[in-house]
Amino acid sequence: MIKETLAKTVLNKHKKRDSWFLDEYSLNPYKSCEFNCVYCYIKGSKYGEVAKEGLVVKINAPELLEKELSRRAKKREYGFIALSSATEPWMYIEEKYEITRECLKVIAKYRFPVHCLTKSPLILRDAEILSEINKNAVLPEDLKGKLTSGVLITFSFCTLKDKIQKIFEPNAPRVEERLNAVKELKNLGFKVGIAFMPLLPHISDRENQIEEMLEVSQSLKIDYVFFGDLTLYGSGKKLYFRVLQKYFPELLSEYEKLYKKSFTADQKYRSQFYRKVQKLCKKHRLKPGISE
Repeated sequence: MIKETLAKTVLNKHKKRDSWFLDEYSLNPYKSCEFNCVYCYIKGSKYGEVAKEGLVVKINAPELLEKELSRRAKKREYGFIALSSATEPWMYIEEKYEITRECLKVIAKYRFPVHCLTKSPLILRDAEILSEINKNAVLPEDLKGKLTSGVLITFSFCTLKDKIQKIFEPNAPRVEERLNAVKELKNLGFKVGIAFMPLLPHISDRENQIEEMLEVSQSLKIDYVFFGDLTLYGSGKKLYFRVLQKYFPELLSEYEKLYKKSFTADQKYRSQFYRKVQKLCKKHRLKPGISE
């Protein structure tokens, strides 16, 4: 079910810049998501209740963004805008509605930098607009000496294995499609990274799997990588456990131990996970995080 709505606001200003993704604003042209990833943190959050209503299109998002960016630009409150924090900006219905595309035109007009967070090759459709943003964006003063790109594009993966991807990201574009899009965007001259987030405990977090992820990243000449562990909230945790019961029943008791006390895995697992990632990134000479 797709519902069209008139939003009251569309641009969210953070209290401080995100230390990983460098965004100071977030923009969500839609509510909910067609890709229906099992592990999505939104499912267990307050936004999960909205998701039950089906897909929501903020049909006035470009007009609202025009007003908000016009005001911010006059005050020179430039900062990276994350597309998106709570939905997929280039999901399948975007082909019809083009809300994200129209928002990008507004962003280009007011010369704000943008960080595109996506799983979708549809972003290639908007390469020309993104090139304009990349060329003309005004970076925040304290980033001008550290960063030269006005567009950051980050593709996310929880695995590189098709079989696992189909279980946990049932409606998302296939791994190969995403990797091909990464390659094409790099060829177009964009600063592109990969977020291996979240890696799934005992499913896609093994050392040999991370090695493969880093080798693929090197072969694509990507600019940066992120690694993150799995968080499980509320009803999202229940859904994830149901999927485990169906496809990986032997892991269910282990997950119950890992997530017994919190929405994150226990500290021992997390410490081992990030030590492993740091060791392998150092081995492959890939520094986690965005840098020139």
